[in-house]
Amino acid sequence: MFVRQSLRRLPGVTRRSCVTAAAVAPNQTVRESLVPTDYRTNETNTAAHSSVHDAKFYTIPNDVRKQLFGGGGLPKQFDQQVKTFTETCLMVRQPALEVINYIKNTDFSKPTIRYVLYGENGVGKSLTLAHIIHYGHQNDFLLVHIPWVANWMKKPKETTNVEQEGLLDLPFDAAAWLLHFKNQNAKLMASLDLKTSKEYVWSKRESTPAGSSLSELVEHGIQRIKFASETIAALISELKQHSTAGHCKALVAIDGFNAFFHPETRILTDNKQKVTPDRITLTKPFLDITNYDWTNGVVVVTVDKIAMTEGYMESYMPRYLLGTQGFEHLDPFVPVRVDNYTDKEYHSCIQYYLDRHWIQKTPEGFEDQLKFLSNKNPYGLMRLTRSL
Repeated sequence: MFVRQSLRRLPGVTRRSCVTAAAVAPNQTVRESLVPTDYRTNETNTAAHSSVHDAKFYTIPNDVRKQLFGGGGLPKQFDQQVKTFTETCLMVRQPALEVINYIKNTDFSKPTIRYVLYGENGVGKSLTLAHIIHYGHQNDFLLVHIPWVANWMKKPKETTNVEQEGLLDLPFDAAAWLLHFKNQNAKLMASLDLKTSKEYVWSKRESTPAGSSLSELVEHGIQRIKFASETIAALISELKQHSTAGHCKALVAIDGFNAFFHPETRILTDNKQKVTPDRITLTKPFLDITNYDWTNGVVVVTVDKIAMTEGYMESYMPRYLLGTQGFEHLDPFVPVRVDNYTDKEYHSCIQYYLDRHWIQKTPEGFEDQLKFLSNKNPYGLMRLTRSL
């Protein structure tokens, strides 16, 4: 209530319609946003991003956004803004630059290095991960990306029992993930032409012969939802082997990784008992690929309080969110903290909103009041400037 009342005292802070936000002045060409400014950059090659581009927005082409994030990965409210602004712009921030620089200087012959993005709610961990994913895409990494682990643990599409006692399968979620993997990597998979190392028998009548392409393996899991989870396990195993053999390089990007180690999920058994994450069939393959027993790859995960359920949100630190088991699973890892906007980043964001006619500037006190109300939290600022 305080935030809304305070914001209403800013008469010039209003949201325009979707049409107005994306409007182009008659005397402009495609868009003045294509001209570099103090808050924009035309450098779309993520490998070239450096401190020179810090706090500036760069544009991801719409076709690339659909390919990389069509199955998820961008926060819901940010995704809505993308549609309103008719462009996908990410801010170049220090945590992403740090991880990208580490990756560029990695010796891929050594065991896989794990990076953990952490920070308070709404600071931009998911968008930092999105920037890193875009880097992986531009530099020919096979992407193994989970947009949000908690979706599987809190609201799965459907659950079924499997033959192994006590395990639950999420066939529709598994098939959806395979489709996401296919969309992200189809072109690269076709050029790499990776083959299966052994035969995979699904039933008495169905099998995938040794020497089949990994694309065929993925397609089988999409078409035969019953075997989607088993297909993921097979795919992960094959990717680790091919990466270690030097046939490809892989970037594992998982948002809300700590949900794999939460004491409980919201999934109930027939006896109305809550299921633990280790009893979900999708958990094991992705814990397997976040291990350090393979090479020619990199693992970047986020830990987030929102990935937990009520009663487990006291701290945003990795040790608390991962618990003993999760912390030991990733140890050793490189922690990368994501914070609220710096003054420079906050100013750039305000300038971007003004440019898109999302907000209008008042004569005085405009930025300072928004800065105070949002505490320079990216999500908080986004909420304050949305429709009242």
